[in-house]
Amino acid sequence: KVRHVRWFIPPPANVRIIHASSDVLGFHRDSVYKNLERYGNTSAGSVPIALDEVHAEGHIHRGDRLLISGFGSGLNWGTVLWRW
Repeated sequence: KVRHVRWFIPPPANVRIIHASSDVLGFHRDSVYKNLERYGNTSAGSVPIALDEVHAEGHIHRGDRLLISGFGSGLNWGTVLWRW
């Protein structure tokens, strides 16, 4: 259930897509981690960069659940639910 997920880390395509996907999934905007404004679309580096930032900023703690999603060319995508 969405309420059990501390952070949703979506792919940084654009803000409109980030908001639309988080709304469809039922995530409150405060639980969606985005750094698009700072870096733009970092492609394959987006997930590692976001994980490093969310950890370094002290936003995740042992036992937190993270829903991480990534997209690639050719309509490739993957999502993982990760317990920290």
